[in-house]
Amino acid sequence: MSYVPAPTLRRLDHRRSVSARRSRTAWFFLAPSLITLALFMVWPMVQSLYFSFTDYNRIQAARWVGLDNYAELLGDSNVWNALGNTALYTAVVTPVTVALALAAALYLNNAMAFRGFTRTALFLPFVVSLGIIGIAFSFLMDPNIGLVSHWLSKIGIVSEQGFLSDPKLAMGTVMVVGVWKNVGFYMVMYLAGLQSIPEELHEASRLDGANTFQRFRNVTWPLLSNQTMLICILAATASLQAFDQIFVMTHGGPYFKTETLVMLIYRSGFSELRLGYGAAISWVLMLLVFALSMIQVGYFRKKAVTY
Repeated sequence: MSYVPAPTLRRLDHRRSVSARRSRTAWFFLAPSLITLALFMVWPMVQSLYFSFTDYNRIQAARWVGLDNYAELLGDSNVWNALGNTALYTAVVTPVTVALALAAALYLNNAMAFRGFTRTALFLPFVVSLGIIGIAFSFLMDPNIGLVSHWLSKIGIVSEQGFLSDPKLAMGTVMVVGVWKNVGFYMVMYLAGLQSIPEELHEASRLDGANTFQRFRNVTWPLLSNQTMLICILAATASLQAFDQIFVMTHGGPYFKTETLVMLIYRSGFSELRLGYGAAISWVLMLLVFALSMIQVGYFRKKAVTY
């Protein structure tokens, strides 16, 4: 055995003691947040997982049915309709929102008059409740008194049923609201990323003769990969969970043309009192969100650039 001097042992004991005190302090400050998460997130998730294997309906005690709920949803046309609507909503809203947010950030990253006001105006919709926005747009799109409907009729875009009651236009209308709501928030995230890029890189590309598009493609866009990954994950997750404006504006109609998976979960659990079945659909949705997020993380990690 090697001999360790007493002073060295004392220093090691002191470091361990300090480390232990710091760990206890950290856990002490984290405890309220961890307890809150456990009570209001982890425990409800565990409960919903259990209920997804039962026929729970809030009237009778939950009865274990195993995988019956999951087997039923595979053959349920309502689930496939809602899945298709959710996929369509996500496939359109996510890229459009991200593209508009990036364009707005690139434009407002330059010095100009009223830049602060414009940034605030674009960000403001994100602060407002989506339910309130849904109510406002319901009035704006009303075929009789709606201001937007009146303006659109002046350029030949008319729907006698109303945009929210027309099966061909209802989904597009709620998509517009979803994009308008979130563009400002993602724009702010892109602005933070743009302002973190060293100006020396842009200056070097100018000296090399690169034009504006070449600087964006070879310098700006690669260095925004981390922001883009986070924004795409957030935007896709929000789209997959679309509920508020659809519930307020269309209630999933007309003819279930705007019913998403979250709307179906709500209808199954609270309107039809099939909470077990609704819980099963919610876990399928969670797995879809998780899978899509992992795919995006894997893709953008390959594109990541460090400096």
